[in-house]
Amino acid sequence: MDRADRLTPFIVMDILREASALEGVIHMEIGEPDLDPPPQVLEELQRAIRDRKYFYTPALGLPQLREKVAEFYHRRYGVEVSPERVVITTGTSGAFLTAYAVLLNEGDSILLPDPAYPCYKNFAHLLDVRPQFVKVDKGTNYQITPEMLAGREGAKALHVSSPANPTGSLYNGDNLRALIEKAQEMGMYFISDEIYHGLVYEGEEHTALEFSENAIVINGFSKYFCMPGFRLGWLILPPDLVRKAEVVIQNVFISAPTLSQYAALGAFDYGFLNKVRSIYEERRNYLYSELKEMFPIDARPQGAFYIWANVQEYAQDSYEFCRKVLKGARVAITPGIDFGKNNTQKYVRFSYTKDMAQLREGVKRLKSFLL
Repeated sequence: MDRADRLTPFIVMDILREASALEGVIHMEIGEPDLDPPPQVLEELQRAIRDRKYFYTPALGLPQLREKVAEFYHRRYGVEVSPERVVITTGTSGAFLTAYAVLLNEGDSILLPDPAYPCYKNFAHLLDVRPQFVKVDKGTNYQITPEMLAGREGAKALHVSSPANPTGSLYNGDNLRALIEKAQEMGMYFISDEIYHGLVYEGEEHTALEFSENAIVINGFSKYFCMPGFRLGWLILPPDLVRKAEVVIQNVFISAPTLSQYAALGAFDYGFLNKVRSIYEERRNYLYSELKEMFPIDARPQGAFYIWANVQEYAQDSYEFCRKVLKGARVAITPGIDFGKNNTQKYVRFSYTKDMAQLREGVKRLKSFLL
C-alpha cells in the first residue's frame, strides 16, 4: 500500500463541504476558535509588515519569541525552560511531524490513545512509523494509565493529549506523573500535546515538563491564543534533540511563517486570554447542560471546546447520524469515526466555537429534530 493510501481522510471535511452548500447551517463541527486574538497580535503584525520583516527567520524561530515561550512556562507552571530548548514550528502539525522525524525511525512503533486526534496516526504513516492504539473510555476518564502499557515494551514513544480532542478530558497530575515515569522506565519517549492548555474549566492542567525534563511538549497559538490561520506552534525538546529538529525544519519548512512569529510576540496578553477562557467556559456550561438531556455523555469536558456524545439511541452509525442531522436540522457536527475505531461509531463530537446565540439555535433545532 502506498504511503498516501494509508492516510485516513477527515470525514468532518465532507460534512463541512455539504454544510457549506446549505443555507443557515449552525456549524458545530470544526475546532477553530471564532474569537479574535489579543489586540497586540494585530499591532505587531502591522508593525512587522511596515518594517519589512517578512524574510526567513532562523529555522528554530525568532530568538525573542523563543524567549517569550520560555517565560510562559515560568509564569504558568513555575517551570524553568531555556529558550534554547524552544523550537518554533509551522503550526502544531509542523511540531508533530518534526518530533516524530527526530524521535522515530522507519518501522518503530508509537502508542496513541483511541479515540484521539486523527492526524497523529497519519503523521506516523507518512514516516513509515507504526501507530499502535491504546483503547481509552469512561473507565479512566479517557486517560491512558501506566497499567495500560503492560505488554507494550517494544514501542519507541507514547503520545497523549491533555485536554484531549475529542473528549475534553484532562490528565490529572498524579496519573500524568506516573505515566511519564512508566513510559520512560520502559525506554519510551513521552510526547505531550498541550495545545488546549489555558482552555481548562475544571481541575488544573499540568505540563509534562513539571515531571520530566526529557518530555517532549507540543503547544501552539491556534486555540487558546485564537490564532489558527497564523499556522504557528512550538516544541520543547531536551537539549540533545534541538539540533536534530533544526536540521529537519531547515529541510522541510525552512522556518515557521515570519509574519506570524512577529505577530505572536503580542499574544501573551494574560488579561485578554483569561476572558477567552471565560467565554468558552460559559459556552461549555450551557451546551453540556443541554446536550446531556438528549445524549449520554460519559466524559464531562474539563477543557478544550468539545463534547463527546453517545448517539446510539438514535443511530448505529455516527456518520449517517451526522448527515441526517445536517439535512434535517441544519446543524453540522463531527462523526466519531474520525477519531479512531474504539466504539467511535457510537459517538459524535460537538464543538462550541460559536457564540451563545448560535449555540442556543443549534440546541433548539436538535431538540425539535430528535425529541
